Amino acid sequence: MAVAKKQVKKWFTLCILILGGGTIFKLSSLKDAFYIPMQKYFHLSHTQIGLALSVYAIVQMFGYVVSIYITDRFSKRKLIPIGLIGVGATGIYLSTIPSYYGILASWGVMALFTEITFWPVLIKTVKLLGDSDEQGRMFGFLEAGRGVVDTIVAFSALGIFIWLGSESLGFRAAILFFALITIIVGIISYFFIEDDIIETFDKGGEEISKNKVALKGAIQAIKTPILWFSSFTIFCVYTVYAGLTYFIPFLEEIYGMPVALLGAYGIINQYGLKMIGGPIGGFLVDKKFKSATKYLRFTFLLSIIAMIIFIMLPHDKMNIYIGIIATLGFGLIVFTQRAVFFAPLDEIDIPKEISGAAVSVACLVGYAPSIFAFAMYGNILDHNPGITGYRYVFLIMIAFAAIGFIISNYSVKILKKKKQTNRYLEDN
Repeated sequence: MAVAKKQVKKWFTLCILILGGGTIFKLSSLKDAFYIPMQKYFHLSHTQIGLALSVYAIVQMFGYVVSIYITDRFSKRKLIPIGLIGVGATGIYLSTIPSYYGILASWGVMALFTEITFWPVLIKTVKLLGDSDEQGRMFGFLEAGRGVVDTIVAFSALGIFIWLGSESLGFRAAILFFALITIIVGIISYFFIEDDIIETFDKGGEEISKNKVALKGAIQAIKTPILWFSSFTIFCVYTVYAGLTYFIPFLEEIYGMPVALLGAYGIINQYGLKMIGGPIGGFLVDKKFKSATKYLRFTFLLSIIAMIIFIMLPHDKMNIYIGIIATLGFGLIVFTQRAVFFAPLDEIDIPKEISGAAVSVACLVGYAPSIFAFAMYGNILDHNPGITGYRYVFLIMIAFAAIGFIISNYSVKILKKKKQTNRYLEDN
């Protein structure tokens, strides 16, 4: 009975976390469903959208340095709602269509709430919810669940946009809808997420400060070499993932896809694929590969082959539906990687007491491409019109997939050697 109750509690908590994870990024990722309206009504170029995302990323990176300390210092019951409500409040301001500097500031503020107070805490919580043999599935269900929530919320906003005429009013209403949903989920999270139990006594029973506990954990995480390899694997996945955004203008410019259909494609590309990729990635890691690192190595190689084939296709002669299927097929590979790229943190035996700090280190390194990737890709497209610019973007994606393959291959060798050493020590 107690075991069943514990299981129900675990999955209920995961559902609440999925709600938060599926709503908090809607505003900072407005480009996913509204890339063209952002250009039109915010009066932005490809480069300017990329720069807004770079501002977000710069704040994000500084924030992760802080989060290495705070994730094990403060309770998730406080941090998660604060993050959600803060992003929602920023969205209300964004719905007023501010100046370009106001837009840059909005993305910076959203980064503070999303990437410092929310995301590392959510990943830490999910990691601790599952046992070692459940990590792939837990993160897979998180990604799949987020995909369901993402898709429902994003299509609802797109419906509002179309219903109000697909013009400025509809765009503002869609932003406001995202903001209010995020605030509501923040309030729900406060009432249904439990407080953390933060240990403040040493082995001898002496009381020590929470600050000292958090600082010690941060230092221990930073000094763990294999953690850095796992973090740079995430770095490579994220750089390739950033390129998926540019399938949207690619289909508009090269294939002539209508704006309303582009919005639907963007939602499927960025959110719908999570629903498929999450369970596939989680299942393959736990049941087939028995290792998230080995799975990432395999999918890096697969993505290299797939993108090379994609670049060689005669896009100027192809049917639009073939272009849609090809881009979504590549995106699915990347989303199976995204679903499990935090799972190696359990595989490398990160101690429970420094889980928050370890996740923050992984986020700090792993999400670093958001500082430069969107601005880099956008700048390439602005200075290389037509299919040429997109080919340069796709080649860069191949290069980072290749780097990811090399890093993950080396990580597999390190983990194999570590297991052999542990087995030898157990036998002797």
